[in-house]
Amino acid sequence: MTALYATDAILLPTVSDKVRHNHREIEGYFAHFLAKGPSGEIDESNARTFGDIAINSGVYTFTFEDGSAVQARFTFVYRWGGRRWLIVEHHSSRMPG
Repeated sequence: MTALYATDAILLPTVSDKVRHNHREIEGYFAHFLAKGPSGEIDESNARTFGDIAINSGVYTFTFEDGSAVQARFTFVYRWGGRRWLIVEHHSSRMPG
């Protein structure tokens, strides 16, 4: 997962209150998250490009192996690095009750 993120990327994750500032921290979050056996579905996606920056905002739902689910808003900011798009900012937060 961390290969999708720029080395200076910031992750504000859905199911954690800790901001992740580098690949080691981002990898630690995803190791914990993926251990829950998530299955994800994008409910709404709104992608836009602005030169070498792209933004995708919307809503996704994750269902976990234990049957629980979380619906969250997301924003991804991507930067074109000359060869591929990398995530530079990823914010995800639970939908308000």
